[in-house]
Amino acid sequence: MAGNDWINSYLEAILDAGPSIGADKSSLLLRERGRFNPTRYFVEEVITGYDETDLHKTWVRATAMRSTQERNTRLENMCWRIWNLARKKKQIEGEEAQRTSKLRLERERARHDATDDMCEDLSEGEKGDTIGDLSTHGDRRKGRIRKTSSIDALDSWASPYKDRKLYIVLISIHGLIRGENMELGRDSDTGGQVKYVVELARALGSMPGVYRVDLLTRQISAPDIDWSYGEPAEMLTPRSSENFMNEMGESSGAYIIRIPFGPRDKYVPKELLWPHIQEFVDGALSHVMHVSKVLGEQIGGGQPVWPVAIHGHYADAGNSASLLSGALNVPMVLTGHSLGRDKLEQLLKQGRQTREEINATYKIIRRIEAEELALDASEIVVTSTRQEIEEQWNLYDGFDLILERKLRARIKHGVSCHGRYMPRMVIIPPGMEFNDISAHDDNIDSDEEGNDDNLTSPNPPIWSEIMRFFTNPHKPMILALSRPDPKKNITTLVKAFGECRPLRELANLTLVMGNRDDIDNMSSTNSSVLVSILKLIDKYDLYGQVAYPKHHKQSDVPDIYRLAAKTKGVFINPAFIEPFGLTLIEASANGLPIVATQNGGPVDIHKVLDNGILVDPHDQNAIADALYMLVSDKHLWTQCQQNGLKNIHQFSWPEHCKTYLSKIASCKPRHPQWIHNEDSFEDSETDSPNDSLRDIHDISLNLKLSLDGEKGENAVAKLSNGVRAAQKVGSSERFYDNSSKLPILRRKHLVVIAVDSVDDANLIAIIKSIFMASSGDIGFILSTQLAISEIHSLLLTGGIAATDFDAFICNSGSDLYYPSNPEDLLYPSELPFALDIDYHSQIEYRWGGEGLRKTLLRWAATVTDKNGESEEPVVIEAMEHSSTYCYSFQVKNPSLVPPVKDLQRQMRIQALRCRVLYSHDGSRLHVIPVLASRSQALRYLFVRWGIELSKMVVFVGESGNTDYDTLLGGVHKTVILKGVFNSAPSQLHLARSYPLKDVLFDSPNILQMDGCCPNYIKSALQQLSILQS
Repeated sequence: MAGNDWINSYLEAILDAGPSIGADKSSLLLRERGRFNPTRYFVEEVITGYDETDLHKTWVRATAMRSTQERNTRLENMCWRIWNLARKKKQIEGEEAQRTSKLRLERERARHDATDDMCEDLSEGEKGDTIGDLSTHGDRRKGRIRKTSSIDALDSWASPYKDRKLYIVLISIHGLIRGENMELGRDSDTGGQVKYVVELARALGSMPGVYRVDLLTRQISAPDIDWSYGEPAEMLTPRSSENFMNEMGESSGAYIIRIPFGPRDKYVPKELLWPHIQEFVDGALSHVMHVSKVLGEQIGGGQPVWPVAIHGHYADAGNSASLLSGALNVPMVLTGHSLGRDKLEQLLKQGRQTREEINATYKIIRRIEAEELALDASEIVVTSTRQEIEEQWNLYDGFDLILERKLRARIKHGVSCHGRYMPRMVIIPPGMEFNDISAHDDNIDSDEEGNDDNLTSPNPPIWSEIMRFFTNPHKPMILALSRPDPKKNITTLVKAFGECRPLRELANLTLVMGNRDDIDNMSSTNSSVLVSILKLIDKYDLYGQVAYPKHHKQSDVPDIYRLAAKTKGVFINPAFIEPFGLTLIEASANGLPIVATQNGGPVDIHKVLDNGILVDPHDQNAIADALYMLVSDKHLWTQCQQNGLKNIHQFSWPEHCKTYLSKIASCKPRHPQWIHNEDSFEDSETDSPNDSLRDIHDISLNLKLSLDGEKGENAVAKLSNGVRAAQKVGSSERFYDNSSKLPILRRKHLVVIAVDSVDDANLIAIIKSIFMASSGDIGFILSTQLAISEIHSLLLTGGIAATDFDAFICNSGSDLYYPSNPEDLLYPSELPFALDIDYHSQIEYRWGGEGLRKTLLRWAATVTDKNGESEEPVVIEAMEHSSTYCYSFQVKNPSLVPPVKDLQRQMRIQALRCRVLYSHDGSRLHVIPVLASRSQALRYLFVRWGIELSKMVVFVGESGNTDYDTLLGGVHKTVILKGVFNSAPSQLHLARSYPLKDVLFDSPNILQMDGCCPNYIKSALQQLSILQS
């Protein structure tokens, strides 16, 4: 078969890109014995699946055949296989094009609807700037950040802040995090983000006005990692804090706090941590509560010192921070680092995997939803570059560049945004420590060409480890430092170096690709890239010209940069897309000119430093030309070095922290609204432990609700004033009267009944069974989608007194009530419940109010059931079941309404922040605040009343409402009631944003039992150590 040579280049390109992740099957042709069967090959290998690395092996085998006929037959089948790959890629591209087009139309339509709602004329104001707070570089025409390298400048900035004592919480939960000797490059989870968050915590802890910084991460005690990752706490020693040491207090400084969650004795990748997010949040909440109390005793005059902000790094920590900040009612900050939608888009463009295959490997849909949730809750999103905002965050439903400009302009002019909110995007480039740069500058400037003595004098050990690879170690060194990841594009760099003879003759190449012991023990992706590089070194015979050391410590990295600078070398980052490029700043600080990708953050870095050349990472010749230009033109090299050293202090950590703290200070302060007097709790230990929340006579809770709802708003206003007055008198008056004692604080355990999958009769039976099975100092909470009036009717039907419960979580977690004593009722029509209005202060953040309601009504009007010529509405507002923070709708036909993820997207793309929930049978739709949920209400009880979450037991059915998964995770116990009394869920629950298996896992805290009789329930409580056997 003539003309088969074209396949060779195609296969080489496939090989260079690396094999499919998880591919481990071998070629049928390599296993074939006897006569070759093309039909069998086509059916088994082309139709059922493919492996691109195996494809190359087949090509090599085929071209080696001596028989011309058999060789041509095999090559013909190779063409069939390549055709199948191309067809699959085209199919994926077509599907994604249709999906993208649909989403674009939805976004444009939603933007048009939002603009119609915001009908005030702001023709000039709404134009706005390009992006709010897009740059911290000051005058954008100059492209420069104001220098703050001197201590005097820092002292001048710090003077107004010295009296402030801020507590800041950072979260980064994946990877291996410690303060010294970081194992960067050990795996894909332990990279630049780890170094960034540790140095950020350290730098913030040294800033004036910051009293304490906690970096929360995962505690890991596994046999294959160092023991230091199992230590509960680690103090970060300041790099240079001489000027602020006098402000240090007993608990001040920066700390790494390791929270135990997930598998206790196993280090797992970030993709497997999603089911354990709730457990981390509960552990982090306990820690922050404890520290806030301790700081309150030290510097807060006895009142808790709440975090000024909770900052989540990456999607998993962003999801965690949204829950933690919601439970504490404090502002949230988000840094994405690497974004899921951008990664998904890049993987789909390769055409090698479908969306389903990508999600199976990376849990990418769960990650994207976590990023959307984080956007919903964030006050500020910290980015490194303008490109990250315009090309990456703009892919998300929760952020729209055009709508952001309009909202920012309206806020500036004091015009209503009709319940719409957009997080504020700010650019703050990562910082660096430059304490050792000044001395190094002199060394570089004093080096003379041909002065080889410096290379033979006592040097850091890593120098000899690198130079042993080189035949001539005195040639300029081209340095690349990254993980062996396909997206880092190292193979193209090696090709560029190998195919440019002038460059090879003039320079050496050093590839620092993380740490490894054995290539076979590396991940399939990393090992594939490394093997490809070794093959290229052999192909171009680069022995003696390329170094690829196996090991290095984090402390060796500055020495590696210095070695390259001493040889008049160049640093290169050829990644396809680089979100920021911290290594470029590090290299520049050590006197190295740079060659970097033109895609992403390096563009902004180059504007500031002006110390190198930007290249197209796909253009092999452009990479070689740029490298050759810098190492061959000594004048250009010197000019780039001087520019970098002159401007590098614009990326210092003090500059970063100053900008960061100024942005944090611009957030509206939020913290829990109530005041506790812990002494009153401690003085009441003799009170009976059997008293219930029904005995509360806290003036802030005694809002009596009448059946006709009269004067509700006035009552709330009066009670709010009453709370403030009572707080001035003293908190002891809030809990006592002539008959009441302390409530839920004395409960040793709480049983939460949250069974959604049963009818009212079975729910009443389950409640009575749980009452009968329980004894001692156990309290009870009913958690449901029902409104308080429906709960009252349910209790009357079952003959259950409201005072048998301690609290009622209603309307899917948007309302929290406590029972009232019947003798306190003023009117016969009043319901015996007290509303916790302080809980509303927790969840009202970004609630769309009437603007959201109008949008929902407009959407509901479009959902109709066409019956002949008539159209009947499917979604009808249920005002009798709605409340201030819950819009309730009746769904007549669940098969005609969109799933939660679609309706949630429609609200997000209109900048409406809310949580959308369907009932178990799909007959009811609830829209509640983004910070409200039934699981968050339990955390509120912990924050307000000090009830340990580990002492709660949540009873659920086999399935539930669309918030079912949030009730299963965490440190509380869960009992799943199985049996015929459970009804089947609506088909609406099948179309989830992400698979349920991504958030559920086998846990000793989750117990399944058949039936709901008292004996079975008692046995379950005994197994969970709630009752004694």
